[in-house]
Amino acid sequence: MRTFNKRIPAVLVSLCLGLLSTSVYSQGNSYIRGEDSFVNLPTGRSWGAVSAIHYAGNNTIWIAERCGGNRGPGSCADRLDVDPIMLVDTNGNILKSFGAGLFIWPHGIYVDAGDNLWVTDGANSTEPLKGNQVHKFSPDGELLMSLGIAGVKGSGHYYFNAPNDVLVAPNGDIFVADGHNTSTDNRIVKFNSEGEYLMEWGSVGAEAGEFRVPHSLAMDSQGRLFVADRVNSRLQIFDQLGNHLETWTQFGRPSDLYIDSNDILYSADSESGTGPDRNPGWQRGIYIGSAKDGFVTSFILDPNTNPEGTTSHAEGVTVDDDGNVYGAEVAERNVRKFSLR
Repeated sequence: MRTFNKRIPAVLVSLCLGLLSTSVYSQGNSYIRGEDSFVNLPTGRSWGAVSAIHYAGNNTIWIAERCGGNRGPGSCADRLDVDPIMLVDTNGNILKSFGAGLFIWPHGIYVDAGDNLWVTDGANSTEPLKGNQVHKFSPDGELLMSLGIAGVKGSGHYYFNAPNDVLVAPNGDIFVADGHNTSTDNRIVKFNSEGEYLMEWGSVGAEAGEFRVPHSLAMDSQGRLFVADRVNSRLQIFDQLGNHLETWTQFGRPSDLYIDSNDILYSADSESGTGPDRNPGWQRGIYIGSAKDGFVTSFILDPNTNPEGTTSHAEGVTVDDDGNVYGAEVAERNVRKFSLR
């Protein structure tokens, strides 16, 4: 087991700029912030909280939003006629949508090698018969598989307690990041392609292999599994058997991770500096760097300067084939596009 604090390499990228925080944020912003929302929503529809976004190839992006709200009234709990899942093109046009009445709190999203869509449905006390599941859909929205028991939380092999994210490895194995707060299970659960339980690892804590809200998953070209260990303000890297490889702290307090085909890592930090115990001294925004060696090369600053006690900017992140970055925002209830200059 190896644990590295890669703050020092981040400094070396721009040594002349001095301290780490200065060096990271001085990498420069190569992106132009787009309009308030790049998606053309139908008349009368407004964004709910959005944390789930994933590029699907062919200039298309899957997005899951919370039916115009977040939790409780005005969200997917009672808006059973609203499709929370939508496919949009990179110009913001909605191509298709589905999922009305199926979800209570869509949270994480993933597109596998067969173009199937995976969505985690978290927990919501206002609707006890839904949530705590992971769903697999065909590209046309047909439900193909569900993991977990609807509305039932638990720590057994086939139960979840507010699952955050899902990822499918090239061999078809399924990884689920389970536990949206530190009073529940905080673990990674692995299944085979048929949904049969294989193994799990993790518990609440701050040591290597422990988590405090494993909020997102990503995998690099080497097959290493990256876990956004949000409340611990770090990401951890594992092999697919759960062996801890490295710990990185230079990508902020990660809410979401995305790794593109060139092993460029994008980390959405929506919480740093929003409280005395939330990664003080770091700024919210999207950190961009190498998944191979951990060097941070660019940073998109959160333009929101609200005081402590808030969360803002992208909680979800993805990138298209042209390098344009898309941020899914929970507090602002928006999806924003950042185009390369």
